This record gives sequence, C-alpha cells and structure tokens, in this order.
Amino acid sequence: MPRRFGMVLLLLIGVLPLLSCGGKSAPDSLRFGLASAPVTLDPRFATDATSARINRLLYRQLVEFDAAQQPIAGLAEWMRLAPLHYRFHLLNGEGRGFHDGGRLTARDVKATYDSLLDTKTASPHRGSLEMIASIAVIDEDTVDFHLSRPDVLFPGRLVIGILPAAAIAAGHTFNQAALGSGPYAFVAWPEPGRLQLRRVGDGQRLEFLQVRDPTVRILKLQRGELDMVQNDLPPEMIRYAEARPELRVQRGRGSNFAYLGFNMDDPLVGQHAVREAIAHALDRQAIIHYVLGDAARPASALLPPEHWAGNPALPLLAYDPARARTLLAEAGYGEGKRPRIEYKTSSDAFRLRLATIIQQQLGEVGIDVELSSYDWGTFYGDIKAGRFQMFSLAWVGVKTPDIFHYALHSSQVPPIGANRGRFRSRAADELIEAAAGEEDPARQAAYYRQLQAVLLAELPYVPLWYEDQVFVARRTIAGYTPAVDGNYDGLAVVRRTAE
Repeated sequence: MPRRFGMVLLLLIGVLPLLSCGGKSAPDSLRFGLASAPVTLDPRFATDATSARINRLLYRQLVEFDAAQQPIAGLAEWMRLAPLHYRFHLLNGEGRGFHDGGRLTARDVKATYDSLLDTKTASPHRGSLEMIASIAVIDEDTVDFHLSRPDVLFPGRLVIGILPAAAIAAGHTFNQAALGSGPYAFVAWPEPGRLQLRRVGDGQRLEFLQVRDPTVRILKLQRGELDMVQNDLPPEMIRYAEARPELRVQRGRGSNFAYLGFNMDDPLVGQHAVREAIAHALDRQAIIHYVLGDAARPASALLPPEHWAGNPALPLLAYDPARARTLLAEAGYGEGKRPRIEYKTSSDAFRLRLATIIQQQLGEVGIDVELSSYDWGTFYGDIKAGRFQMFSLAWVGVKTPDIFHYALHSSQVPPIGANRGRFRSRAADELIEAAAGEEDPARQAAYYRQLQAVLLAELPYVPLWYEDQVFVARRTIAGYTPAVDGNYDGLAVVRRTAE
C-alpha cells in the first residue's frame, strides 16, 4: 500500500465514530455536504459564499452573466433610455411565480430594491447601489431605475434575488423562511447544519448538510450518507476519492480569489512594511503544490487576468524571505523585537491547516503568529465588525469590477459596504470613481487595471490564489457541472440514476 494512501486510511479509521453524527435524511433526498452552513436565506444580507450560492437556488434575479462575465437577461431585459435612466422589462418564463403562488411583478422588484436602499434595513449591499435615485413602476412588467450619476455597469449590479412586496411589507423573516421564485423552494431549516429544499419542477428533495471535517465528508460520500460535495477538500482526500469506484471527481478552473486581509487601523499590520514582509514571506507555489494539490493558480489581483477588467501585466509577488526580513528590520523589528499578529480563521479543518502553514512561513522570517479559529458564524461576524488584525477569506462569484467600490472604497466601511479592513487611499478612491464615471468601456478597463496596480503596491490585502472547483459525487449522481465561480446552479438539473 502506498504510504500516502496508508496515511489516509489511518485518518479514515480515526473518524469512523463521527459518522453517526446528525439525524437521518429523507430517503429520497439528494444530500449535499457543506463545510460551512449558510448564515442567512435573505439575499439582502447574504455576503458569505454559502449563503449567496444557496440563495441563487431560492430566488431569481434581474440580471445574470454569460461565460465572458458580461451581463445578460435573467428575469428581465433592459434598455438604457438616457445616461441616468434604465428601463427593465420582466420576461415571461421561469421565475415569474413565487413559491407561495403569487406572481412576480414590477412592484416586487421596486419593493426589493427600495428595501435594500432603506438605511433602516442596513443591507451590506446598499453601498453598491447608492447611485439609484428613484425606482418607478410603469406597469406589471416594467420598472424604471433613475440614477443620480451615470453608471455603465449598472445592469450588472442588479443581482439581488427578488422578494415578494407583500411579504416585505408584512415583515416576513426571509432569513429563516425563504420565499422566492427560484428553482428550489424552502421546506425547513430544522437546525443550523441542516437545510431542506424542494425542487419546484419535479418535487425532488434536497438537503444541505454541514459536515465540517473533510475526511468525514468523503467517508459519508463513500457510505452513501451524502451524495455530493464541492471544494474545501485537501488533496489527499481528492486523490483518495478518485481511487474509489463508487465516487467520481470533476475538476474545473476557478475564479474565486483567496487573500489575506488586514485591519488598516491596527498599529502593526497597518504598516506597509509589515504587510509587504508578509507578502514576501509566503511561498504560494509550495502551498498550491503540496497543500492544494495544484488545484489553484497564483493571484496578483482580485480579478483574474482573463477578466475584461483584469490586469494580466501585474507581476506575481515573489517568495523572498530575505527581503521580508529586511523590511521588518527597516520597520524596527528583529529577534529582540518580533512582531506578533493574531490571525483569525474559521474552524474548518482544511482552512485551519492552511492557516497553520502560513503561520509557520511567517514565523521563519521573524513574525510570530497566534492562530484564533472560530465557527463560521462567529468568525465571519468578527470580520464584518472589524475585530481582527489579520484574516484569510475568499471573494467568490465576482462578476463585475464594481466589487472594488464595494470592498475597497473608503466610503464602504461596514455596515454600508464590505471595506472590512478600513482601507483608505485617495489614489484608489479616485481611480474607483473615475472608472465608475467612465462611459467608454476601454477607458474604464484601463482605470481598473491602474487601480489593481495601485492595490498591489499598497497591499490592503495580500493576494494568494484563485482556487479551482472540485466536485465529488457518488457515481449515481448525474447532470452536475461545476461553475467557474463555484455556484450551485447545477443542482437545478442534477439527478440520481439507478444503482
């Protein structure tokens, strides 16, 4: 027996007692294993990856994107009637019926976006929609958006799932009982780690089950207690799954951007020299090869280089521990005065493993790192509240470059936006604003390329890699195609075949 598979077998034996955890699923359910449970089923508040992906199944949105990340019609097609005036016309077809039997109309669109813009709602997405001056219902199928400033990216911003106006007015708790018009309808959320849905088209039941440990997830797949999982698996478990006749592994290139984030108000990591030292202390290629199983590619920016607004000319940050030590010395640190950083991460076993390796690499250049791991809800709550020095996360599902305004403009500190690191840069703000006001797509892309060069120089975050998509399922599962951004849209057509 090869040594690597022998080690995997020992790991599997060690976790066998854990397999009995949790209640039983309905016998006809498709069961999808999650490393992290969703935080909310209300699309107005969903910012974590799991919630966003599941909400796409529960709600329909006005705009979707094609393979080139260009906006296309979802629920509606649109016209730009004037620089400050967009008209959206709802299409007849899938998504026009809410799960309670009501019909989705322009009034529901207006109510959803009015709610997002209401400061009392405190939606984290409000900042990306602040250019909306007013919304007017023209008829049952037509709604107008009037803007306070021109924005050629505006259609691509309308990606929030549409909620029923009557339910919003009645104070319905979408967070715990979703009510949308997506391919799946909400059934029950009996416990945080178990979410039950029903496919509208054929009644197929689906359960999302949280199984934090990746080894246990694979074992449950092998035993038939799960039907499929996606990502958050160490390479040895992927190789183990590939060798099992009852399992099938699908791989695809990904665009999800992993990074180290910093609290720029912190006196230690707020220093540019410290962040630059961290950047040069990380051996990304070694982590990608030995820990991620080559299922990733190094990153220099939030947008991948093939994106229409990406910057393929950006260099990769070099692994240079000598340079890292020099930077720390110039900042006044050395063996007699080693900087100490608290690094927050989730308690997911694989993410904790990555964090431990980063801790070791930083320690080798003279940076002491204290790891603090928490359950996903606590960890993510701390990040949104700014209670951190350094953390690691990934931006998933990014389609349009308005992410830079939402995540990095100085006006977008939570709860308004997602500038969780309290990054403030006049140069970055000016480029973000110039790009937003640019009418010509080529010049707009040029501004975004300049912006990404500024961000690589200022390092409000340290780019790590773009993670590939890895889907593992039982051989009886058919029809699922992993998406570049890791969404779960394939569940709309997935099916179980005969044994």
